[in-house]
Amino acid sequence: MQLPDLQGFWQDSDYGRREYVDEPPSDGMVAEVERELGYRLPEAYVALARIQNGGIPERTSHRTREATSWAEDHIAITGIYSIGRAKRCSLLGGFGSRFWIEEWGYPEIGIYFADCPSAGHDMMCLDYRECGPEGEPRVVHVDQEGDYAITPVAESFEAFIRGLESDEAFDLE
Repeated sequence: MQLPDLQGFWQDSDYGRREYVDEPPSDGMVAEVERELGYRLPEAYVALARIQNGGIPERTSHRTREATSWAEDHIAITGIYSIGRAKRCSLLGGFGSRFWIEEWGYPEIGIYFADCPSAGHDMMCLDYRECGPEGEPRVVHVDQEGDYAITPVAESFEAFIRGLESDEAFDLE
């Protein structure tokens, strides 16, 4: 699997390092996270985490074919969760995938892996409904304020990463 050129992919910030960025995951940590969440992580997610495990991307917007609560033509993310449990914004951390399902009532369709600027009112999810827990999930936007409306964003995590754009690509008025 070939990830896009990741030069300049991540922002470097104190906040990102404190809340998201963890050490690269060992094979054992990947297996532990997969076991606890009940899903196989996409190969591209693990490959990205081996380069930098979680953080805030430079490009934080992704086009959508449908309008969402965020915008008519795109979604925005705050950060991508690390594989592990040490950081609040990690897959098993304080704001991890189970938190959004158990505390906020998000639907159990997969792994919530990225937060959005709404502070929990919408999230990004690896959606395993069509592929099963061992398959390649698509990426969807889930809107808590819109009765947990699910909007397709990308066919895979790799396509999601490749499709991230800067905010300047969109008319934000």
